[in-house]
Amino acid sequence: MISTARNWFIQNFTQEKYQQYLQILGREHPNSIKFRIAETPVFIPKSFEQQMLETTEYIISVIGMKGFKAMTDSSVPNYINKEGEGEHPHFMVFDFGIVQKEDGKLEPQLVEMQGFPSLFMYQLYQEDASREAFEIPEEYTQFLNGFDKEKVIKKMREIVIGNENPENVILLELYPQKQKTKIDFYYTQDHLNIPIVCLSEIKKQGNQLFYTKDGHDIPIHRIYNRLIWDEIIHNGDEFIRNQAQMIMEKDLQVHWVTHPSWFYRVSKFTLPFLRHPHIPETRFLSEYLEPPKDLDNYVLKPLFSFGGQGVKIHVTPYDFWSIDDPENYILQKKVDYASVIETPNSPVKAEIRLFYFWDENGGKPIATHNLARLTREEMIGVSYNNQSDWVGGSFALFEK
Repeated sequence: MISTARNWFIQNFTQEKYQQYLQILGREHPNSIKFRIAETPVFIPKSFEQQMLETTEYIISVIGMKGFKAMTDSSVPNYINKEGEGEHPHFMVFDFGIVQKEDGKLEPQLVEMQGFPSLFMYQLYQEDASREAFEIPEEYTQFLNGFDKEKVIKKMREIVIGNENPENVILLELYPQKQKTKIDFYYTQDHLNIPIVCLSEIKKQGNQLFYTKDGHDIPIHRIYNRLIWDEIIHNGDEFIRNQAQMIMEKDLQVHWVTHPSWFYRVSKFTLPFLRHPHIPETRFLSEYLEPPKDLDNYVLKPLFSFGGQGVKIHVTPYDFWSIDDPENYILQKKVDYASVIETPNSPVKAEIRLFYFWDENGGKPIATHNLARLTREEMIGVSYNNQSDWVGGSFALFEK
């Protein structure tokens, strides 16, 4: 998006540098990156960065309102025990599509948000690898608000571990070795020295949870939660569902980072309550008595799905009327991603995800770093972008 930086990158790009970039990213954990990595970062001008940050500040002001939890209570399923959820999530992410206005100017439009962690640790390696392989100029950084790699790791340690012994803090996921995001788990374990534990391995004795290490049961005091709860409840086998219900029982002596309820509270469910120039008009499907006349300008989304499952980009009246539970869907004004990231071939579209950390002991949430996803397709997720070049997982570089 910064034309001078974009032209410089393309002119100096070689396949040899790209292969070096991939090698650097994977050298500490070979064969652990299971998604396509794009050839280029996205160079973001200061004005665009500020528009994203101003939008997130507005959203955060809504999340911080006294009535926010009451407003979003109906989003949290009955199988999620709200006990110990706290007053706000420890982590949030905000996804912005890059769109082009009629006057040709580019602006961000919020697509989605989550009260849930992302690839926080893996993304720390993007800038280092890119700088080493592509010799990225020093006047650009992937970080915000004065953060750098070590400061992010320090903040993660404070939030995830707190005052506990790392042995009593776990990263919880379902079959972590099979997840596409497992590279992030490994880097998290490297830096925080906490074990990666599968949901299937959790035990309960009284009001305490345990995992097994070297033949001994180790008590779990804090859980860094990476479970997508909806996927477990609806798609897991009976044993896994029972495990999920077990660790959601009341009065357990365990602290969640971040509590599963925030995955639902800060989500697509929140979008209909927001009004901002950089947030597309969004309403619950249940609010409509009939389809909008310009239905082709909307996207139909289930409130809770993973990886874009169930999203209808080209919505028909049949789609509108065939939904049995319209309270669990939204209609969102379509965000038309602009193909503005120049490549040696055709230009590509991009989405920027800003990472926010929020201390549980007070203070405001703060933006730390980011990821980006590049595509030529209508769907932006990396799962849809593995058959082409100059697309896939990436990161944004901001002007210092």
